[in-house]
Amino acid sequence: MVEALGALLDPGERARAAGPDDAIGRRFTVVHGVVRLLVAERLGVHPAELAWRRGPHGKPEPAGEGHALGVSYSASGALAVLALADGRPVGADVEAVRDPRVAARIANRYFPGAEAASLAESSSPEVLAGRFTELWCRREACVKAFGGRLVQGFGLPLAGPTPLVLADAGALGDGPCRIADAPVPGPFRAAVAAVGDRPFRLRSRHWEAPPFIMSRT
Repeated sequence: MVEALGALLDPGERARAAGPDDAIGRRFTVVHGVVRLLVAERLGVHPAELAWRRGPHGKPEPAGEGHALGVSYSASGALAVLALADGRPVGADVEAVRDPRVAARIANRYFPGAEAASLAESSSPEVLAGRFTELWCRREACVKAFGGRLVQGFGLPLAGPTPLVLADAGALGDGPCRIADAPVPGPFRAAVAAVGDRPFRLRSRHWEAPPFIMSRT
């Protein structure tokens, strides 16, 4: 399967996959190959012919005339997520639940005071770690939706149940952002964000390798 997915990558992606760590290279190949398959399916093009243009901070978007598909993907450990949105910028993030001690240090240093204080009052280290990771994913998703830098998202107030609307994205850009936690399996958390306050509905799809790929393993 890795070889078949690797054949879909462009030269730049293949160069990145051919690093010194074979495991990281295989993971990169699978994630980026599957992203190509799913984005190309939505756009009606061949996966190997899909070209990307990238924003100032590396956010990918399908290149070419007439493409108005928002794309964002993220990987953590053995899990990856891809978000697609017609006609609006989108961001997605998935993270393994952080170590509670690391989570507390990061929250105290970077999160708004009210969020850090709320995390400190968690009933257990495990609850703190899970809540922190949710908030981290929301930040990453919002930053990715605007194509910004992570530091621009640290001060955003993102606590509370989702879906939520961030009325002011601050340094990230003009206009609101709508954010929702996304269901994922195992010890992970994930979130999706889209620019604008227009509601969206999450429709999940679990990808499985099609026969034409499995037969080439």
